[in-house]
Amino acid sequence: MPIIRVALNIPVDTLFDYQATDATGHDVGLRACVPFGKKWLTGIIIAVSSETQVPPEKLKSAQDIFRDVAPLPVALLDLFHFCSHYYHHPLGMVVMNGLPGKLRGNKPIKLKESSNNYQFSLTKTGKQIELSSIPARNRVARRLFTELNHSAVLTRADAKQISPRALKLLKEWIQLGWVSIIPVPAVTLPKTAKIPHLTHEQQIAVNAITIEIKQFNTWLLHGITGSGKTEVYLRIIEQVLAQGKQTLVLIPEISLTPQLEATFRARFPTTHLVSLHSGLNDTERLSGWLQAQRGEAKIILGTRLAVFTPLPHLGLVIVDEEQDSSFKQQDGLRYSARDLAVFRARQTDIPVVLGSATPSLESYYNALNGRYRSVRLQSRAIENAALPMIQCIDTRTHKIQEGLSDPLIKALDKCLAEKHQSLIFINRRGYAPVLLCKSCAWTATCQRCSSRLVVHLRDKQLCCHHCGHQEHFPRACPHCGNQDIAPFGQGTQRVEDALAARFPDARILRIDRDSIRRKNAWHNILQQIHAQAVDILVGTQLLAKGHDFPNLSLVGILNSDASLYSTDFRASERLFTQLMQVAGRAGRANVAGHVLIQTEFPDHPLYHALQRHDYDALAQTLLAERKMAGFPPFVYQALLRAEARNIQVVLDFLTQASHLAEPSQSIEIFDPVPAQMIRLKGMERAHLLVQSLSRRQLQEFLAKWVTQINTLPTHKVRWVLDVDPLEF
Repeated sequence: MPIIRVALNIPVDTLFDYQATDATGHDVGLRACVPFGKKWLTGIIIAVSSETQVPPEKLKSAQDIFRDVAPLPVALLDLFHFCSHYYHHPLGMVVMNGLPGKLRGNKPIKLKESSNNYQFSLTKTGKQIELSSIPARNRVARRLFTELNHSAVLTRADAKQISPRALKLLKEWIQLGWVSIIPVPAVTLPKTAKIPHLTHEQQIAVNAITIEIKQFNTWLLHGITGSGKTEVYLRIIEQVLAQGKQTLVLIPEISLTPQLEATFRARFPTTHLVSLHSGLNDTERLSGWLQAQRGEAKIILGTRLAVFTPLPHLGLVIVDEEQDSSFKQQDGLRYSARDLAVFRARQTDIPVVLGSATPSLESYYNALNGRYRSVRLQSRAIENAALPMIQCIDTRTHKIQEGLSDPLIKALDKCLAEKHQSLIFINRRGYAPVLLCKSCAWTATCQRCSSRLVVHLRDKQLCCHHCGHQEHFPRACPHCGNQDIAPFGQGTQRVEDALAARFPDARILRIDRDSIRRKNAWHNILQQIHAQAVDILVGTQLLAKGHDFPNLSLVGILNSDASLYSTDFRASERLFTQLMQVAGRAGRANVAGHVLIQTEFPDHPLYHALQRHDYDALAQTLLAERKMAGFPPFVYQALLRAEARNIQVVLDFLTQASHLAEPSQSIEIFDPVPAQMIRLKGMERAHLLVQSLSRRQLQEFLAKWVTQINTLPTHKVRWVLDVDPLEF
């Protein structure tokens, strides 16, 4: 009897054998529902065999093999295997993490495509059908078919206008393979009237990549903000589409999806494009995933998890804003989507393009030593669009009121008079970060985390931005009873109120995670900005990346000094990237850009590099510092993270784990230390750092070490291995 070997979503790195009477070798990659203990679980069939090590009396039978969805392709299973080995995470958990939620259940899929969200288009088969093959008496069918032939796409409303029976006919034609369904664009931003001419630098970049479009290379597209990296992407994708291949475009944030999707749809109106991100419900996500798997979707635009999408005709991978830490999963399977994208491109022998105005130091170093191919865009793409002028406002000499200095207020006044848009950037949502008693210095802290509660004054709430805990605003200090308790510091809401008081006639819009929670909120916000219905934007890092606001001329940056002297060795790199991105929103079209940074350290080298728009100078300095200190990219690291109710339990576990490690000259093991935020969500945390000059030697060490750690008693401790950690 055939034996299926199944990967299940449980924290044990092994496959489980089951009898399956109807299994064949073609079932590898299919889902199977199997008994596990007292419950039923669904996993993926990794192999079909005639032999098993399990004694016959213990061998159970699979309940069902689901053949409702095509099996996962071998290339995707190879990606899952690599991910499991590299990040030392159980294969079953890796595989099931990469699937849409609906495919993880114990039932076959019955997907109903909602025509409300879709348009209809003729397939290749449908275009070969002659109108004469539809009987003359069937006038509705003939009219509908003629309309589909003349139009690239047909909406539900268009079909209903032809006849109430049209939708039923379309469903029949979908089953016959004549018609395919294409999602309606989520956003309709103004379309460009014509394809822009490439600058000389853009043309060089496009030529370099397209000449070698059929082979693996990792290209670092290093272009300043506004240099037209997106146009380079579009030209390369055009070449890939001409070959009938698919393109995977990874972006760091869901907030970038609407604008980029609108740009892609405007350029390729007849190309089937799907978006995959966390803003979709389970049905929408599965629908897009299946269209990609069937090869119908030619452009797949997605956030981190989209790297695991099955793509049978993959021809190109693009990672936009490759330096962004959002590509690294920070819980469970701690994978880097950017690094997996590079592996996937190499595995498929296709190019991968990593785009950034401020590349990660790892990618920059790889380009310097020739491991990556580098192409540069050093001037803005739009004629007469210059880089913004960046100035520092010394807050030691300029008094600040409600977070705003006089020079910044005057600049905002001038901008409003010229009817240009402004952006005030403060990377802290809420009204204020601290509630302080002026009498006894008590501050409101979260009981579950080592952090202060943030004041949300309009809701009269104190909120923890780490665990979500909320409590009512106290009437008096719980420590001394003093009623003179007040918010201290600035958040987006407080800055918004201050601007509204100072500029009562200005149209002010706040953009942070609190203001975009509702579905389609981003869509409406972007439309308002592009329709010039907003004068001053107040926002967090959500506004920093990738957005194109043609009428934005002034950017004011508040509270950026906190990262200058952080204990995190990546803090300077992140701050420069963030400020460069925010500054890059100004002066992107024919409007001159001006950036004002409020700081107590105007002479800091980071601000000097920013004023000169000189990423290379800062990168070279940081690389030299990291080489001296023995930090990445000159070493490879792994972090053993652990948490429990008591910090001593965690430190004892990590100490035991360190004693299991076999001493080696090539591996450096540091002592266990508490995490920077010791308590998070009620758990106390610590970690143990391991590093090596050789990635291969580190991986060999980790493979043995993880096996040994699994033998330790861990009923009180949760632990995970974080390979290539970004946060400590």
